[in-house]
Amino acid sequence: SVAADGDTPVVAIRADAAAASLVRATGWDVTANPHLRWRWKVDRVVSAADLRTKDGDDFAARVYVMFDYPLERLSWLDRNKLKLARWIYGDQVPAAALCYVWANQTPVGVQTDNAYTDRVKVVVLQNAQGAVGDWVAERRDVLADFRAAFGEEPPPISGIALAADTDQTGERVTAWFGDVAFVE
Repeated sequence: SVAADGDTPVVAIRADAAAASLVRATGWDVTANPHLRWRWKVDRVVSAADLRTKDGDDFAARVYVMFDYPLERLSWLDRNKLKLARWIYGDQVPAAALCYVWANQTPVGVQTDNAYTDRVKVVVLQNAQGAVGDWVAERRDVLADFRAAFGEEPPPISGIALAADTDQTGERVTAWFGDVAFVE
């Protein structure tokens, strides 16, 4: 939902034993404006979260950057797994994504594969030792992050998703996002 931070509108996302997200499709050229900036805050972290396991794959807040990755560049197995996922979940399932997260106890700076697929790279930006309850400004070089995660040049960005996720752990969390923009 839309909420207010003083006079500024922000997005509030509440997850109660569920995953909730707001997705915006875009054809952004990451080489022209490689930095993504935003601010976010959470009311709590997901206490049972563990990014290493499918059962713990929950986060107080996530910012997904999805890429229009050419299917022909995937292996036969990955291409068919993606086709199946898109058949089940819809065409919005990306072939490559960066997922910036507000984790639980995982140290800030950890970069790893998602528990479900190596086509989504998770980057921990905040955790329980961070400023829970306070706005935190972030700025990421998405171009450099993609190159480091996938070892190649990125295709255009196909979408951005703001999310809160507690479907695995059954917890409740609210995350707020504001001032999301690509900049030089």
